Amino acid sequence: MKQDLLSRAECTAMRGIAILAIVLHNYCHFIGKIVKENEYQFFASNNDRLWNAITNPDELLPVHLLSYFGHYGVPVFLFLSGLGLVMKYEKGDNRVSTLPFVRYNYLKLLRMLIVGFSLFIIVDILTPGRFQFHWYNVVAQLLMYINVLPEPDRIIWPGIYWFFGLMIQLYIVYRVLLYRQKNIWVIALIAICWLLQAFCDPEGETLNRLRYNFIGGMLPFGLGILFARIPTPGKYFFLTKKIFFVALLLSTALIVAMSFWYQSWFFVPVFIIIGTIALVKVMPKWMLSIITWVGSISAAMFVAHPIARKLFIIVAWKQDIYDGLMLYVIAVIALSWTVKQLLDRIPKPKL
Repeated sequence: MKQDLLSRAECTAMRGIAILAIVLHNYCHFIGKIVKENEYQFFASNNDRLWNAITNPDELLPVHLLSYFGHYGVPVFLFLSGLGLVMKYEKGDNRVSTLPFVRYNYLKLLRMLIVGFSLFIIVDILTPGRFQFHWYNVVAQLLMYINVLPEPDRIIWPGIYWFFGLMIQLYIVYRVLLYRQKNIWVIALIAICWLLQAFCDPEGETLNRLRYNFIGGMLPFGLGILFARIPTPGKYFFLTKKIFFVALLLSTALIVAMSFWYQSWFFVPVFIIIGTIALVKVMPKWMLSIITWVGSISAAMFVAHPIARKLFIIVAWKQDIYDGLMLYVIAVIALSWTVKQLLDRIPKPKL
């Protein structure tokens, strides 16, 4: 997988970084006094709170940062998805038809969703704070069109599962509009999706609805497609560890700075991706091997961590934030291993 620029192991490590960011974010942002993220909408008040946390640091600063920035693991997954689709479907001469392609990828997503969702609703019913599920929303979740319904942030539960609806949309967009098409079509679609968001009310429901759907995820997904199509005639010898280290520092600074202005906020995922690539390039081998292992169970971690959060968030509410966070991480790892065993026993769909 792009051996000259990004190896398969490095892609798996990027998944590991992304899933750790998402898992930690989805715990931290549930704590009332912690700074909230700007993911679907752009709230100036959240930026004010972030700036106050950075300029007046205390023992909760890591939790504030994870809450605010952790959701950017999603663009990393979208980037890797776009890259993977090109590597799988565009490198040979065989062409894949639209309906078999959509069916295969829907069943691939459903295989993960049904396991995590089934376990979650059992835990949700047995623990305090039960969510009021409605049959039509459950059907919409399983068929992965729930993202297009009104007020998606109120009807998708656990909220993390909005990602499945986003991915099936992007698979359809890829096969119908971008599959084996010229790169200009990818760039044009990225630009159109940005323009559709750029003139919205930063705190409005229109922007919220757009960003729950493929329009909000087209930038990192499209970058993955473009990256995979880069010709690699020779070794990129000039990309040394020193250059990647500088890229990591610059990306980190730009991620923070660009988060404070509405128009630049749209392009933060670009530097999230650059920074994540740089991070796996400068990691020592022992750390890379650990993160790569985490990436190998990232699918199971994604569907399992809402279950662990429902069980352990009460520790952060009633006892201590870091006590709850430690117990949560341990439970997520153990539960993810169990879920992976279940997933491995479910037959994989065939194209």
